[in-house]
Amino acid sequence: MDKRFPIEDQIEMLATALRGRVVTPAAADYDALRLVAMDNYDRRPAALIRVANAADVAAVVNFARATDLPLAIRSGGHSTAGYSGVDHGLVIDLRALDGIEIDVAARTAWVGSGLTAGAVTRAVEQHGLIVGFGDSGTVGVGGLTLGGGVGYLVRKHGLTIDSLLAAEVVTADGDIVMADAERHPDLFWALRGGGGNFGVVTRLQFRLHPLPFFSGGPLVLPATAEVIAAYVAAAEAAPETLSTIGNVMPLPPVPFVPAEMHGRLALVAMLAYSGERDGAEAALAPFSALATPIPDLVGEGPYSSMYAMDPPPEVRTSVAIRSRYVTRFGVAEAAALLAALEACDAPMKLGQLRILGGAHARVPSEATAFGHRDGRLLVAFMAMYGDRSRAAGYERWAIDAMASLRPGAQSPAYVNFLAQEGATGLAAAYPAATWQRLREIKRRYDPENLFRLNQNIPPAA
Repeated sequence: MDKRFPIEDQIEMLATALRGRVVTPAAADYDALRLVAMDNYDRRPAALIRVANAADVAAVVNFARATDLPLAIRSGGHSTAGYSGVDHGLVIDLRALDGIEIDVAARTAWVGSGLTAGAVTRAVEQHGLIVGFGDSGTVGVGGLTLGGGVGYLVRKHGLTIDSLLAAEVVTADGDIVMADAERHPDLFWALRGGGGNFGVVTRLQFRLHPLPFFSGGPLVLPATAEVIAAYVAAAEAAPETLSTIGNVMPLPPVPFVPAEMHGRLALVAMLAYSGERDGAEAALAPFSALATPIPDLVGEGPYSSMYAMDPPPEVRTSVAIRSRYVTRFGVAEAAALLAALEACDAPMKLGQLRILGGAHARVPSEATAFGHRDGRLLVAFMAMYGDRSRAAGYERWAIDAMASLRPGAQSPAYVNFLAQEGATGLAAAYPAATWQRLREIKRRYDPENLFRLNQNIPPAA
């Protein structure tokens, strides 16, 4: 790229070579398009490129390499560390890559990486099929998948990456390649858990699973240490057709919650049963027997109903988050979780419990770059707030809350839930052998570390 021209002029020239749209600060919708899901981050890129296809992505990658502009990749915009945007650089905005091709007979789907988990779910469930994503329908499937994907089908069908068959990837040198078990198998291995370090994924092919019957939704229970500990035990003892994520949180003022419970801590157990109809009652009954529900909203319906409680995408809030896998969780740990939440004055706060096992644990740890298959329980603390001046205090709270569960200095972490934790967080996210292999693959596909605005894996020396 000719360095004699101002970067603004060079960006204008780039725009003429693309099918997609280049959005600069002069555009009327620049501010609306640059915002990400978390209000912690207020990045102002030199341009957002709303790419239309993989060729657009390749052109932007080549442009970024030639101009030395920092490059961020955005799918849904939910990066907990703020990597969905960048100041004074380029953002490849994948949201227009929203095509989906469903092969009902083969039970597969090609999905644009700009789609959300909710959009894909609603499309495939019309055919009696499903793929497991996370616990939010507004999250983009691109970033979610590359980190692993821990959701409501984790015990039945494993992580999202366990249903990934192939990916279309634009590499750091601008090549468009297909990665699967036969083509670029090393890259395919790394994409499944290694995040966005190895290229820009523009399309993903998923294996779809039959879903002849589904029953699920929120079961709201009193938040006592005994009930929370018993909930975890019931979830671990449940059949693999039952996956659940529990949120200990203040109850919002909604019509189905008694007025006297508004603002009080409760356990909102999101239950998801995906087996045969005649097994649903036996699988779900142990949970409603733990205590008198506050209410019980679990029932038959479409799987996409699990996303009904998502806040609207336009609602943004700042978030402090820390998470780790824990090996024990009984009454003492539940009491520590409650004490931590009571000590937080954020407008919304939660302690989240993701119970694992089942299909998640049966995949060998070396089969993908997601290395913590033996994790029993993933715990997260989150504070959601509006006053950015209080960010440091809530970050400290999240760190201390996690420490109160005594996970241990070497406790593993889930890469998609890492905040800005640097080398310490990444060391917790990947076993040593996995880390070394990822660095070697990084050297092969991105030796100059062009894709560094992420939970970054540096190339091997």
